[in-house]
Amino acid sequence: MELFEHLGLLTLWDWGAAAFIVVGWLVIGSLIDRPGGKRPSVTVLMSAHRREWMKVFVTRNPRIYDSQILASLRQSTSFFASTCLLAIGGVLALIGNTDPLRGVALEVTDAPLPVVVWQLKLGLVVLFLANAFLKFVWSNRVFGYCAVVMSAVPNDPDDPIAYPRAAQAAELNIRAGVNFNRGLRAMYFALAALAWLLGAFALIGATIIALGIVWSREFASVPRSILLNETT
Repeated sequence: MELFEHLGLLTLWDWGAAAFIVVGWLVIGSLIDRPGGKRPSVTVLMSAHRREWMKVFVTRNPRIYDSQILASLRQSTSFFASTCLLAIGGVLALIGNTDPLRGVALEVTDAPLPVVVWQLKLGLVVLFLANAFLKFVWSNRVFGYCAVVMSAVPNDPDDPIAYPRAAQAAELNIRAGVNFNRGLRAMYFALAALAWLLGAFALIGATIIALGIVWSREFASVPRSILLNETT
């Protein structure tokens, strides 16, 4: 069978579910990263604290504490980037040999489908994981830029370039943090995309769960309340 004939085996529900998870991922990301919203996300709130960090950084001496924090942030991005690579390798290996997966899926769905359909469904998972990997790598890179700029910030608040340069470091830190969070969201949706192997309705349900988890952690979590001083 030709590729388009194989794709024709996917129902409208399949295509709708695939579109739903992609659109949901893009929409929730836009809502989280939007700085001018009436209900700021944890990501936006933390951006303000990152700016305050760089203001305090100007007068802090010694700056070992700051370097340790930045090193910890870079280590986190490296860990998740490595995790994404391992996950991508595992999924690609499964794409190359879908027989075990097809056997398990038949027990659950009882819907015989050609190998290319399973490969297509796994391809959606790979796309999310690849996006996450690229975001983590770029985040690590930008944290490196931030470290260089931070090292060039004078330790004298009276120096005319101290606070402007600290502001540059803050914006770099924010961009790195934003990309790190985008990488994490892509991993959430990669896990949700695995549900497509069980069918379109499973994918829709998993997408709704992923959207709920991401939304609650950014807009209705205890850390958000703490940042807003709503709890003690």
